[in-house]
Amino acid sequence: MLSRPQDFAAIQGNGTSRSHPLLIARFLQTDLETTRFGLSTGRRLGGAVVRNRVRRRLREALRVMAPSFQPGWDVLIIARPAVVEADHDALVGALHRLLTRGGVLGGPSTT
Repeated sequence: MLSRPQDFAAIQGNGTSRSHPLLIARFLQTDLETTRFGLSTGRRLGGAVVRNRVRRRLREALRVMAPSFQPGWDVLIIARPAVVEADHDALVGALHRLLTRGGVLGGPSTT
């Protein structure tokens, strides 16, 4: 997981972005052998309990997809307010679609 402010700033400044009504994903290719993720859940989502629940749901969805990640990416997932009401299948589908479009799942991006 990404935790340093410098890593988040690098993705914000140099990364490419893909969006979905539930999530926004920013991607930055790195020379590392792993793919790292950062999660951003702003106060617009709700209180601390709601934001923590969203982060847990996102981490679980990422954990299931982890074996198929391409190495060498830093990814920032930004939750939009609609994600709070979304069911598990919608969340996983949105995340899978964004990661595929960004090139983290299944090879380089075609869009």
